[in-house]
Amino acid sequence: MENKVKATYRKKVERRRIVRAVMPILYKSLTWAALIIGWYIIFAMVVDMPNEHRLRHSADDLRDEYKRLEARYEILDKVLNNVVERDKSVFRKLFQSDPYVLNAGDDNSRQRLSAQLMEMSNGDLQDILDNMVKSTMRDSKRMIKSYEDFGDAVVYDYASLSNVPSIQPVNNERLTLLVAGKKPLVDPFNRTMSEHHGVDYLVPEGAPVYATADGRVDDVSDRSSTNGKYIVIDHGNGYKTRYAHLMDIRIKKGESVRRGDIIALSGNSGLSFLPHLHYEVILNDQRVDPVHYFFMELDAEEYKRIISIALSTMQSLD
Repeated sequence: MENKVKATYRKKVERRRIVRAVMPILYKSLTWAALIIGWYIIFAMVVDMPNEHRLRHSADDLRDEYKRLEARYEILDKVLNNVVERDKSVFRKLFQSDPYVLNAGDDNSRQRLSAQLMEMSNGDLQDILDNMVKSTMRDSKRMIKSYEDFGDAVVYDYASLSNVPSIQPVNNERLTLLVAGKKPLVDPFNRTMSEHHGVDYLVPEGAPVYATADGRVDDVSDRSSTNGKYIVIDHGNGYKTRYAHLMDIRIKKGESVRRGDIIALSGNSGLSFLPHLHYEVILNDQRVDPVHYFFMELDAEEYKRIISIALSTMQSLD
């Protein structure tokens, strides 16, 4: 019995000795493990691994590229809006009306379509895209054919183009003779603002006046009325031109004229402040701005310059 007690006691002592010997090693191992794990976490947070470095910089590059694309989109959007507004302005000046607004009030339909597309699979979207591309190709072929037909029509119907007023009625190569545009201007006699329905050229008496398109003389007045001596030419297709405050008329009513023919000499007849030529373009009984009909003899820079001159004038001569 005594031997068993001694044996049990020796085992307990041995276990305690082993525990006392192992525990410091275990504590050190756990401490080193904790230090290693902490160091790795800190190292991972501070230093990127090669793959992480590539991914991080790839994401930064994509973010920068997105910002550049966004900035470019904003610029293109502004340019597009400017082009749209310029086209609307040209449309109003040429046709004296607002352009049509296509697809107006269609925002709800677009939103519904966008929601439907978001719910579709990639395969369905690919099918839709393929169909749209095929449809676009068919439309492109039709447009090319239509363009070719239009070109043929222009070639065969060139005679009708000669009936569109497209030159200036006086020799104004340096663009220095235009002094009044089509807009509200100060009336030189009443000193009040009133609508000026044409353009005025400051030319001396006796300067040649040219027909701006082919046509037939519709009206001739050699009496000193408000417009003084004037000519009206009917060019067909709704176009007419008026030349007023003339000194001498060289054509008769009913006579045919060609673009560039001398039809009169400028003067100071009628209610005129100075010797000049008043010129109007009339389309479907509406007086439009003649400046936009000088396209046959003006390039882009000259057109911009004459537009600026017309907009800067403040007083008419009649």
